[in-house]
Amino acid sequence: MIPLGTRVVVRYRIEGGFTDALGPLVARDDETCTVETKRGPVVIPLAAVVAAKPVPPPPVRRKTSGPPTPDL
Repeated sequence: MIPLGTRVVVRYRIEGGFTDALGPLVARDDETCTVETKRGPVVIPLAAVVAAKPVPPPPVRRKTSGPPTPDL
């Protein structure tokens, strides 16, 4: 069982196909799990889950200083 707080990706069935939820696993009970995505919490019925696994933290974004300047 994946511990709460772990960053996960959960693939689950929706009408017309499948979709994924990516983020920390914040809640779980006998019938649902909740993943806190960038767009907010997603409550997923466990009966709809087809795959779930822990994933590493997101990559660190590097600052960009803008477009390179030409050598003069």
